[in-house]
Amino acid sequence: MQTGQKIQIRERVVDTIRAFFKKRGFREVFTPILVPVPSAEPNLEVFQTQLRTASGKKRQGYLILSPEYSIKKLLAAGIGNCFEITKCFRNEEEVSRLHNPEFTMLEWYRVGADYTDIMKDFEDLFLKIIGKEKFTHQKKTYDISRPWPRVSVAEAFKKYAGKDVLKVAEADFYQIFFNKIEPAFAKSGKPFFLYDYPISQAALARPKKANPRFAERFEVFVAGIELGNCFSELTDSVEQEKRLHHDLTVRKAQGKTKYGIDRDFIKALKVGLPASAGIAVGVDRLVMLAADVPSISDIILFPGSELFEL
Repeated sequence: MQTGQKIQIRERVVDTIRAFFKKRGFREVFTPILVPVPSAEPNLEVFQTQLRTASGKKRQGYLILSPEYSIKKLLAAGIGNCFEITKCFRNEEEVSRLHNPEFTMLEWYRVGADYTDIMKDFEDLFLKIIGKEKFTHQKKTYDISRPWPRVSVAEAFKKYAGKDVLKVAEADFYQIFFNKIEPAFAKSGKPFFLYDYPISQAALARPKKANPRFAERFEVFVAGIELGNCFSELTDSVEQEKRLHHDLTVRKAQGKTKYGIDRDFIKALKVGLPASAGIAVGVDRLVMLAADVPSISDIILFPGSELFEL
């Protein structure tokens, strides 16, 4: 794809996203990319750097894995419904058709909502981006008319892996998920919302009232590609701190970069995070689908594979 085409398609998708949320009264926010404490996701590695002042002060710094903590601080301060389009960074991942060390993330949050409200938002947004109820990606046609199928994680593990998800060891969850569940979704001609993850797989999500062994979390798949990860947000500061300590313990066991908890994030929860739901969406993957190309490197102007000769 020519450079001009890449710019044009990406610009159209980003313009559509902005118009979509502004029309619905969401405020656009701009939060830091360089932070003193990053997110605590146990399976993701950060880019680490050092901030140095002219007077000789030194502080550890990290490029964000996502803007989630910063946006939640704004929610606690009363900003209301909001969205952000920003750059995020993840280290120690293979550069592939779906991964680049620097990528563009969209996050949006609804106050007074839960994850089912975000499902509807996502359906509406994706249809707006594509502009029709059927589209073709890499010679396969997908029906994206609403409503999209909703499949629980328990149902998916039972149907595609023959497993009771609550009896699957935490360390084995994603191995089964990637080997059994995702390939099954790739064969479907419809998008899917995969919802209600075991609580151990949803560190920032609210437990389900009907069954607290599960959390109000979903991931959304289109053309077999995971596009977004959503939570009904956990607002309990004590429980959140407990989960973050657990994640940091897992990080240490896996040999990941060591750091502490974002105390300002916990303080924000203590002040009071309103009942809300939010989602993180890979913009490069949205553009890839809209452009009908096989890899995000086809629509990134300076892909990491070329910059670093990977």
